[in-house]
Amino acid sequence: MSGDFAAAKWRKSSRSNSEQECVEVAEVPSAIGIRDSKNPEGAPLILNRTTFTDLLNHVKAGRLDR
Repeated sequence: MSGDFAAAKWRKSSRSNSEQECVEVAEVPSAIGIRDSKNPEGAPLILNRTTFTDLLNHVKAGRLDR
């Protein structure tokens, strides 16, 4: 599945800041990829759409804040 992301269009998360702490996301038909913009050649975290939605809900609710 990671090969699906070779041609994917990555975009910076609106929650990232300008201090190089950036998360990028990309969509392919079967999944969502997440990667660190400082390491675009690294392997992305690949999630199915349901798991990605669950992750977003946890982030938005502040459940993952330190």
